[in-house]
Amino acid sequence: MPRLDKLPDAKTRILDAAERLFMEHGYAATSVRLITGAAGVPVALVNYHFGSKQGLMEAVYERALGSRGGSRVSFLDKLEAEAGGKPIAVDVLVDAFLSSALRLTRKDSISGEVFKQLIGRAFYEPGPGTETFFPDEYREAVDRYRQAFMRTLPGLSQDDVVWRMYFFVGIVAYAMAGKDVMRMTDTYSLADAGKPECIMARLKPFVVAGFQAPPGAVPVVPTIT
Repeated sequence: MPRLDKLPDAKTRILDAAERLFMEHGYAATSVRLITGAAGVPVALVNYHFGSKQGLMEAVYERALGSRGGSRVSFLDKLEAEAGGKPIAVDVLVDAFLSSALRLTRKDSISGEVFKQLIGRAFYEPGPGTETFFPDEYREAVDRYRQAFMRTLPGLSQDDVVWRMYFFVGIVAYAMAGKDVMRMTDTYSLADAGKPECIMARLKPFVVAGFQAPPGAVPVVPTIT
C-alpha cells in the first residue's frame, strides 16, 4: 500500500479514476460510487469538487483538452493576423483544424490512445449527458472556425457552412476514435489504419472538396395533412 502522504490529492484521484472508468465502461454505465470506490474517497467529494457526475465528466475532458494556454484557436489567431482581414484559403483552414486535432492525441497529460477512446465513447455512446461534455472553450473554437469558413466561402449560406462544419467535426472525431468500419467486412484492410498523421493527410483533400462543393439542393418534403 502506498503511503497516504505519497498519494495524489483526492480531486486528482477522482479525475484519474473517472477517466479510466469512463473509457472502460462509458458514461452511462459508470456510477459515482464506482468512481469514488476506485479513487478511495467518499461519494460526497464528487459533489464537492465537481457538482455532479456530469460536472465530473466535463472536468475529465477539460483536463484532456487542456487550458486556454494550449488553445485550439492559437494557430487560427496567427493565420488571421497574417491574413490582415482577408479570407483564409479553405485548405489552410482545414489543415489548421486537423493539426489541432492531432496535437490532442499527443498531449502529455493523457495518452493519445486513451484520449481517442474517450472521444469514441463521448460521440458514439447513446444516452443522456454525453452530448455536452466539451468545455465552452472548445465549442468557441469550433464557432471561430465556422466564422472563418463563412468569410472564405461567401457563396454558401450560414446553414450550408454549419452543416459542413457538423460533418467535418464528426468525421474528425470518428477518425480520432479509431472507428474502422471497413474491418467489419473482413474483406478489406485499410492502409495507414491507426496512424493519426496518415489518416488526417488522407482526410484533408476529402474535407476540402466538401467545403468547396456547390450548395446542395434541399429536397422539398410534402406536407401530410
